[in-house]
Amino acid sequence: MTTTPAPPPLDNPGHSSLNGPHAHFAERRGRVARYPVDVSPWLALPDDAGPGDWADLAALAGPGGELALAAIDPALPPGWEATFSIPGVQMTGEAVQGAHDEEAVRLGPADVPEMLDLVARTRPGPFLDRTHELGTYLGIRREGVLVAMAGERLHPPGWTEISAVCTDPAHRGQGLARRLVDAVAAGIRDRGEIPCLHGSASNTGAIRLYEQMGFVLRRTTVFRGVRAPAAGPGATRTPTTTG
Repeated sequence: MTTTPAPPPLDNPGHSSLNGPHAHFAERRGRVARYPVDVSPWLALPDDAGPGDWADLAALAGPGGELALAAIDPALPPGWEATFSIPGVQMTGEAVQGAHDEEAVRLGPADVPEMLDLVARTRPGPFLDRTHELGTYLGIRREGVLVAMAGERLHPPGWTEISAVCTDPAHRGQGLARRLVDAVAAGIRDRGEIPCLHGSASNTGAIRLYEQMGFVLRRTTVFRGVRAPAAGPGATRTPTTTG
């Protein structure tokens, strides 16, 4: 008897994360899962999702609720609406070893207001009140003020995504983003994992920086927002559980 090999974890990173290292965050219905709404917008949808999975996803979202698909682009069933579509890239750092940085400090719950303020001014991507719980976040301060940060988000088995890379506009050009990406990557390597990245295909400056650091393009992809039907059978399915 032959078995079908499991797809590579990065092919569906949200599904791999919420059914792997991030399973403790998962709010589940059947085969689908999502992060809590104050942690991350990404969800876990199986590659072979059928009508029952989409009904479960509608129940998780609630009538008219919005969700985000991380690096997957399934056909939407009737009643679902696409809210945004962003061409993106997925990059991997098999050759990236990283380097610890003495100036990089670990950020935690007490730093969230500053982290949210920096994100609001630099817009590196989704970052919410509890996003810092997904992994290690590091920052660099100037005169006590947080001016740059980077951290860990999706966690497919064997990989960790580096995310929320941002620098205050007044402090750009000093190499802070590169130093923080290196520092986060070093921590990932210390665990025996490999760093990876997702980004907008239009952010050519960041992509060029990551290539200079040793990251390589694995594939082009898309990030999509979707809205559940305003009402439907999924709204009455079994209650959400957290696993």
